[in-house]
Amino acid sequence: MENLSAVLLLCVAIPIVPVLILLPDRRSRRFLGFLLVGVGVCFIAAEVNTLLVRLFDGDMMYVTTNITPVSEEILKALPVLFFAWTISDDRETLVSIAFAIGLGFALLENLLILIQNIDSVTVPWAFARGIGAALMHSVSTSLVGMGVSYVRKRRKLFYCGTFSLLVAAIIYHAIFNSLVQSQYRIIGFVLPALVCVPLFEHFHREIRQSAE
Repeated sequence: MENLSAVLLLCVAIPIVPVLILLPDRRSRRFLGFLLVGVGVCFIAAEVNTLLVRLFDGDMMYVTTNITPVSEEILKALPVLFFAWTISDDRETLVSIAFAIGLGFALLENLLILIQNIDSVTVPWAFARGIGAALMHSVSTSLVGMGVSYVRKRRKLFYCGTFSLLVAAIIYHAIFNSLVQSQYRIIGFVLPALVCVPLFEHFHREIRQSAE
């Protein structure tokens, strides 16, 4: 099939654009807009990952557990860092757009994996993949967004802090990829939910405290 990732990008993006234009609420438009950014980032990552697989002689296991977590987390973090540096470093906003980017990324990635393995996928696989991968990508990018909101205000910590956040996201991503391709795949799919619940409970508690 001619450039599968490009075909799926258009199939996902074209219906979203009119909705994005017509939405009256600014926050909803921003979330949907950055979800679309996440879809675009996944398209770029798919092209980069294809080159990386060729570079490492088609060793998918090695690439997905050691290489793609690095390339994907850096690509997902770039729009968040750009937004924080040029527009706003508000914590709530950064976490929101970071979550949207991760969600959009997972949406296109899941479609690519589904079509590439169409003969072997099952409903339980789709359910687990839909929840696990979506939460993993969203949580890892949200951690970067939340952390950047702290280090952006402290110039001396910005570069080393950003690097540390990326390393944490990469390690988390690599652990997920390693688990879901092993006999412990159930743990891998559950792991993002275990991280997501305390993370967002902490985040919403901070929002409530700041509002009081």
